[in-house]
This record gives sequence, structure tokens and C-alpha cells, in this order.
Amino acid sequence: MASPGTTSPVEQAIHALKLRLGPRANDTQAIREHHSRGESYHPSAAPDVVCLPRDTAEVADILKISARFHLPVVPFGAGTSLEGHVNAIHGGITIDLRGMNRIVRVGVDDLDATVEAGVTRLQLHKALKNTGLMFPIDPGADATIGGMAATRASGTTAVRYGTMRENVLGLTLVLADGTVIKTGTRARKSSAGYDLTRLFVGSEGTLGVITEIALRLHPLPEAVSAAVCGFDSIQGAVETVIATIQLGVPIARIELLDEAQIDAVNRYSKTTYPVAPTLFFEFHSDSERHVADQVDAVQALASERGGRGFEWATRLEDRERLWQARHDAFYAAVALRPGARAWTTDVCVPISRLAECVVDTRKDHAGAPFPICLVGHAGDGNFHLMYVLDPSSTAEIEEAGRLNERMVLRALAMGGTCSGEHGVGTGKMKYLQAEHGPALDVMRTIKRALDPDNRMNPGKMISEAHS
Repeated sequence: MASPGTTSPVEQAIHALKLRLGPRANDTQAIREHHSRGESYHPSAAPDVVCLPRDTAEVADILKISARFHLPVVPFGAGTSLEGHVNAIHGGITIDLRGMNRIVRVGVDDLDATVEAGVTRLQLHKALKNTGLMFPIDPGADATIGGMAATRASGTTAVRYGTMRENVLGLTLVLADGTVIKTGTRARKSSAGYDLTRLFVGSEGTLGVITEIALRLHPLPEAVSAAVCGFDSIQGAVETVIATIQLGVPIARIELLDEAQIDAVNRYSKTTYPVAPTLFFEFHSDSERHVADQVDAVQALASERGGRGFEWATRLEDRERLWQARHDAFYAAVALRPGARAWTTDVCVPISRLAECVVDTRKDHAGAPFPICLVGHAGDGNFHLMYVLDPSSTAEIEEAGRLNERMVLRALAMGGTCSGEHGVGTGKMKYLQAEHGPALDVMRTIKRALDPDNRMNPGKMISEAHS
């Protein structure tokens, strides 16, 4: 029933949300604009109202109001996504989950934890201090755990510890009609029913709103060493990665930065690395001797392939400084060109094709009218490009689109994927048919079954789901 003075469904929905949430349903222009985009190049699109729930019950009530007035819903975490996931392209309700930031439990004996969706990666890291445990997934940004689950995030340590897919045990989430369900258990394995946890991990808010996550934790390694090494060529650097993985060296991180990215990092982070294709390594083990063996093996592989000037870091503060420089890569690239924005994209290929993919992609960049930086989780066959663009230049945006498409189609032809970890959002939608073929129709069927009105983050991931 419409309230006095309201006319449109949007106005009625906002009225209902304010009755339920009070000032935590906010439709001021500043708040709406803040929630109109993530870190991507995609045009901003503001919601009609932003809701800040405190618990799963409130999320369920928001979804019920959304269903009553047929408004879209867009989940929002830290706003660090890179493919337009949080842009409210059809308006509606943005649900900002950062107020749901309680760590529900830490099970030291079972190596697991349960957290609300708004808990950030660094918040969880602090909560695990003195437990002897860690949550290793590290996408770089201080993303929320809910956002990391929704995008199936990974990061620098995935080569050893896997992605969110391997480290989420179960979820609490709210479906489009407001129904609350739980998936998975705290058991380490199960053969009971469909694996709904894996369905929702990576669904990008198109099937439901994740409110709570049960996570797998890992023991802190007894011995850790890190290193950085420059190379004569990017071919030699990537071949070192391939050899390391194929020989089964249990490396924890192996990151690739090309010379443009290293130059940007030096300028931004005040480091002095040689401007050359560079690998960053980290080794974990339960003994110093085992770490030393790993180090010797990788150093020999690198030396045979043009690696030079290994710089070691065994003290915690030295390792943190080394990895902070790596994590600054995005901001360092953007700083190369004041006023620019970064179009950030990624692909992932079988490890045996990585060198070919990287080298051929870089050949495409010759003569580009803007800086291009390459950084990659090379141990997974995953690399990223940052096109540092003038956001007002149509010509630059079109050229970046052309280069991006050539890279994606090359990766697909090699048996790879259009996105190793950034997700699909709006930016990679057009490549899903080429990657998945008839399986895309199965995804559409699932979408229709769980979201028949197409209200859950519409226009993302799967196009024409309700045609």
C-alpha cells in the first residue's frame, strides 16, 4: 500500500526501507554517488538508495522490500572491484555490507573461522594474531571477505593455498525473495547434495547476497624467505616461473612485474629495483633447511634463464616492505599519469602457454598512446594489464578495448579464461559465450530459477538471462 505523498515504486520502496532501517537507508546524493562505482574504468551508475544493514535479518527484509517493489539489488563491499560489479546500472538498492563486520568465531583446533561479509582481509589478519593461524588469500586491496567470496578472489598466494573457491567451507546468504539459506558445513569434506557453496562463490551478487562466510585457515609457516630477481628478458622470467611449477617446487608466491611496472613502483614506493622484468618470490616451509633447498633450486633455475641480482629478505619487516611495493602496483601505475584512470584487465592460461601469451601480448603494445603495465600471479598462469588512460579520450578507450580483446581472445584460444580473478561484472560479459558455449545456457537457467525477476545485480555476468 502506497504511503501518503509517494507515487513511484522507487519512492515507495525508499519509504519502506526508511521505516525498517531509519537513517541507515540513505538516498542523499553524496552517499549514492559514493556507491556508484568501484576501482574500474567503467562509467559510474548510482543507486536510488543505499542500505547499511547490521545483520542477516535486515538483509532479508531489504530483499523482501526489493521484491515487493521490483527494484534491483546490488551488494557492495569495499568498492575495490575492477569489472563494474558494484555499479548500479539499473538503479535500485545498493546494500553496503561493511557494517556487518563481526568475527563470529575462530576455531583454532579446527583451523577455521566464521565471519560476517563486511569483515575485511586486514581485520581478519589482526584477529588471527597470536593464534598461529592465517587466512592466506591476498588480493592486494583490503577487500571485504564477502566481496572476495562473491568474486572468487585469489591473489599472490594462490599458487600454494588456492583461491576463495578452495578456502570457503560454507555460506549464509539471502536469496532474491528474502529466503535465508546456509550452504556447506564446517566438515572438511561432504558428499551430501549439490555443492551450493561453489555455486555462490563467484556468483558476483547475481544469485543472492552473502552475509556470512565459514573459512578454512592455515598454520603459519615456521620458516619464510622472500626474494626479488631481475631478468634480461620477460621470456626468461616467465620461463623461470614455468620451470619452477613444473618441477614441483612448493613456492608460496611468485609474482611477475614487467619493466614498465617496476619503473612505476620505483617512482611511487621509492624503491630502487633495476628497471627490468622482475620476479618476486616467497618460500614457506616448516623448516629453515627446506626453505633453503627451495631457494637454491629456484635461484639455479633463474640463473640459467637470465636472472641476476637476487635480493633476499628473511626478516619480517624486510619481507613486508618488499611485498608492499608489489601491492602498490595499481596505485603506482595510475600515478605515472596524473589525472588518469586505469583500465585493469586480466586473463589466465595453462602454465605451459604463459610465456607465449605474455610475449605476444606485449608485442601488441608497441606504439600504444598510453602507459601499459603488466603484473601477474605468474605461478597460476594469471597476469594483469593496466592501461593508464585519459578518461576523457574516446580514442584511448577504444584502443584499450582493442588491445584487451586481442589478449582475451588469445587466452581463450590457448585454453585459458577471460578472467583469472577479476571476475566478469559488465566488462567481460561478451566473452562468456566463447569461453563456455552451451554451458552458458545452463548458467542462465540457474539464474532464472533463483532470480526469476532479474533483480539481483542485473546486467552483470550473464546477458539476456531472461530473454
